[in-house]
Order: sequence, then structure tokens, then C-alpha cells
Amino acid sequence: MKLALIGYGKMGKEIERIAVSRGHEVKLKIDINNPEDLTAENLQKCDVAVEFTIPKTAISNYYKCFEAGIPVVSGTTGWLDKKEEVYRKCTENNGTFFYGSNFSVGVNLFFEINKKLAELMSKHTEYNVQMTEVHHTQKLDAPSGTAISLAEDILEKSNNKIAWVNDSAPAENEFEIKSERRGQVPGIHTIKYESDVDYIEITHSAKNRVGFAFGAVLAAEYCLNHKGILTMKDLLNI
Repeated sequence: MKLALIGYGKMGKEIERIAVSRGHEVKLKIDINNPEDLTAENLQKCDVAVEFTIPKTAISNYYKCFEAGIPVVSGTTGWLDKKEEVYRKCTENNGTFFYGSNFSVGVNLFFEINKKLAELMSKHTEYNVQMTEVHHTQKLDAPSGTAISLAEDILEKSNNKIAWVNDSAPAENEFEIKSERRGQVPGIHTIKYESDVDYIEITHSAKNRVGFAFGAVLAAEYCLNHKGILTMKDLLNI
């Protein structure tokens, strides 16, 4: 597989290392020093693009990939207010878009645990839910895309919560996501249900970036034989 890496920071370099170890070739690397090289001609020399950049540039990167007819795997978060528009553009171009708020296999299993716990707790309104997410200081968006995915799944199952708030006092029908930024923490997500007598808590803690990068490479491989709007649910057959 020939890869285009759009975004060549710490994550891009880790994706390259894993991709090469699995016998793939990185044909195109795009970062802040050569954005002019992100052309249809260069993209069409690749089989799949893997995009890890920042929210303000991600959508235009997706559209360039769609127009070039190349599948794109993206882990950039913070742009989901434009999700329907991006999905429509992908479909109009008969393209392939694999988005993951988190590509870690462990996190995606954690998503399923979170949904099951939320379903069980929906019957016990004496427990109040809150979430904490901790990331490195270079992370630009808050709450994290992973936290938002977890929160949306909680709301889907909840009988008494209709919204989440970030770092502010929640109303009775809301719950809080607390965002912390410190050091080089790859990512910690904790969901806590607390009553007057006890609490239940689940946590996923990433040790490093390897799990995220490995999942992104698996997603790129998956795109070679699958089309359309794809997620980790498809890859993991959840």
C-alpha cells in the first residue's frame, strides 16, 4: 500500500514507522512546510491518505482527497459541526472517508463498555454522571473528540440527561466534561456515576501514541477493500 501522510508531526511519524514495519510505503508527506504539494496529481500516486492535522485545515484536506478519488482516513477532531457537509461531499464524489475520534482498539472497546454501562445506569437516576478527560498541553480542542463520542453515547441511553457542558456547572438535565491539559499525557478518559452512597467508575488510559497510530494503519488497510463512510465499528465488526 502506498500512503499519503497529511500531517507529519509526532502522530504522522509514528504512523509512518508502523506502516513501513507492515510492508507499506509512504509516498507523500505533507506538513506546514509543503502544503502546496497536496495536489490531485500527487495524491493519485497513493492508495490511501491518512490525515492528522488541525480542525481549520482538515475539511479542505478531505475535499482534496475526495476530488482526487483517494480514500482518506482521518483522526483530526474539532470539526464535527461540519460532519453532515463532509459526509455529503464524500458521497457526491463516490469517495471513501474513514473517521475515528480515536483509532485505538482499546478505546473502541471502551466505547462499547461505556454504552452498556450507560444503558444499565439509565434505570438508576440516583446516580449522577460526569466525565474527566486529560491530554497533553499541545492538544488544541477541548473536550477531546473521544470525550464527545463517549458523551453522545451516554446521552443516547440516558433517561434524565439531554446535554453535556465543558468545564462549567451543569444544569440538572446536563452533565459535565472536565478537560485537563498537562505534560505529555497521551489520553485518559474517566466516566463516573456517583450517588450518595457509592460510585462506579470506568477509565481508559493510553500509555503512548502507538495504539492510535496502529489503529490508523489498520483503517488505511481496511479502506483498500471497502468504500463509503467507515468507522472503527466497521473495522472491528462491532
